[in-house]
Amino acid sequence: MGPLHGVKVVEIASIGPGPFAAMMLADMGADVIRLERADGGGFGSGSWNFMHRGRPSVACDLKSDRGREMALRLCEEADALVEGFRPGVMERLGLGPEDVAARNPKLVYGRMTGYGQEGPMAAVAGHDINYISLSGALGSIAREGERPLFPLNLVGDFGGGGMLLALGVLAAIIEARESGRGQVVDASMVEGASVMMTLIHAMREIGMWAGRPGTNLLDSGAHFYEVYECSDGGFIAVGALEPQFYAKLLEVMGLDPDEFPQMDRSRWPELKERFAATFRTRTRDEWAAVLEPVDACATPVLSLAEAPGHPHNAARGSFIEVGGKLQPG
Repeated sequence: MGPLHGVKVVEIASIGPGPFAAMMLADMGADVIRLERADGGGFGSGSWNFMHRGRPSVACDLKSDRGREMALRLCEEADALVEGFRPGVMERLGLGPEDVAARNPKLVYGRMTGYGQEGPMAAVAGHDINYISLSGALGSIAREGERPLFPLNLVGDFGGGGMLLALGVLAAIIEARESGRGQVVDASMVEGASVMMTLIHAMREIGMWAGRPGTNLLDSGAHFYEVYECSDGGFIAVGALEPQFYAKLLEVMGLDPDEFPQMDRSRWPELKERFAATFRTRTRDEWAAVLEPVDACATPVLSLAEAPGHPHNAARGSFIEVGGKLQPG
């Protein structure tokens, strides 16, 4: 049944981070109902989207009196509402926080936006790439001398967006059960992506992080935190940060520790080239066979198709079938 059994959530259909937050709540056992546009249109509609799993969908025209009243009646019995419109849209529909609170003062009102509910850019359109660019995250993800590379839409939409919205909604539900009053959760993806950069800000403050991307510990500057190509075109991901793991990595690779000082930053570019040459001597799976079983923090880079079949993922049931479709669980 899940730890959220008994928690009721009304989801106003949207795209990206809103459905992801609702999926997370439903996966944990919450009773979520999704209110879709009556015409079924929009990119966020359709059974193809795995993020719609685990909850029923009901057609509802929120612009009509009947649809608005249906949404309000559902809210009367709900713990939370989750919506992803631009600021002001729900208020114009007569379904803003004050409208809903009049029917259910304990309801938590979760709002998923890019730039937040107020501020100069609150009403401006955008997507993940725009939100993480303003947060400073995108500008930090680049190899030296290259343009920033956006990490799919994982940082803004899902990590800094939907996941933090779900956390905020749950925190507010807990508080509401004590106080009897709900509150608005304003989940801005710019701020969500920013807070995910907290460690990097701290490292920058003490001089451990340079302003030039691609020269630091975690952004491809270090030879021991990098992706290397193998002889068959596959890749190995190396993350041997701690000295003991770095020592084990060198041992398995057959390299002399005296020739590979880990923290000599002046030699990182040279050592990276030597690592690259070594990894090109075997296939990805040959490297994986000797690196995976030991504490070298080195693993094969798997494709989406390969990941479900990896022995560790298979043993843990990390991927599940829902409606005959294999997807992350």
